[in-house]
This record gives sequence, structure tokens and C-alpha cells, in this order.
Amino acid sequence: MISTLHISVSGQGLHSFTPKVTALVTKAQLREGLCTLFVQHTSASLLIQENYDPSAQHDLERWLNRLVPERDPLYTHTLEGDDDMPAHIKSALTATSISIPIVDRQLALGSWQGIYLWEHRRMAGSRKVIVHIGE
Repeated sequence: MISTLHISVSGQGLHSFTPKVTALVTKAQLREGLCTLFVQHTSASLLIQENYDPSAQHDLERWLNRLVPERDPLYTHTLEGDDDMPAHIKSALTATSISIPIVDRQLALGSWQGIYLWEHRRMAGSRKVIVHIGE
């Protein structure tokens, strides 16, 4: 089963979409298998991260922004704004695809794990994530 999810983002940061993926896994009625997610953008990434304390997500965002600052004089790709080239670098350093086992018809996420789209641009919008669920 292949589906496309449209994830609305309000700007930079981690945006949870675990319930959307869980609903697709339930619909697939697959006892065991694999759920693979792929974001179709070069300035966003995917992440499995703590879903209990939002400060962990905030700290990750601040850390990555410090690691990859905007307006670095070495950047030549600047036509799309100060946050664009850093967003490409952040995407290259993180993951554009993740896989999660399906066990007993459920995602095998840990108690405090959630699925996030990590938006690296400051603008609001929508991102597409392809979801493949199979054996």
C-alpha cells in the first residue's frame, strides 16, 4: 500500500504526524511488515523523537540552528532566502527516509517515540511524505 500524506507546517521545527501514519497502518491491516516514510523535499527531513517533553524538540532545533547558521559567507545558493541553503544542509545531515517495523498490526514505536517532519525553512506551508506499507 502506498499513500501520500500532506503535512502542514507553521515554520521551522518538529511537526508530529504519528496519528496520520498510525491510521494508515490500521487501514492496511498488516499483521507484520514495514512502514517506510520518505519526504519529497530537499529542505525538510524525517525523525523519530521523544514525544513527551517538547523541550527535547526545542533543544534539537536550537542545536541544529547553531550547527548550521544562516548567512554564512561561504554560501553561494542564496536566491531563495537566508534560510534556504542552511535548510538543504540540515536535510543532508539528517534523514529523508525512515522505516518502522509493524508488529501485531501496530507501529513498533517505543513508549516515548513519535514521528516528526523536521521543517528546516522558516515559512509555513505543506510537505509531502510518501508512505509505503508492506510485508
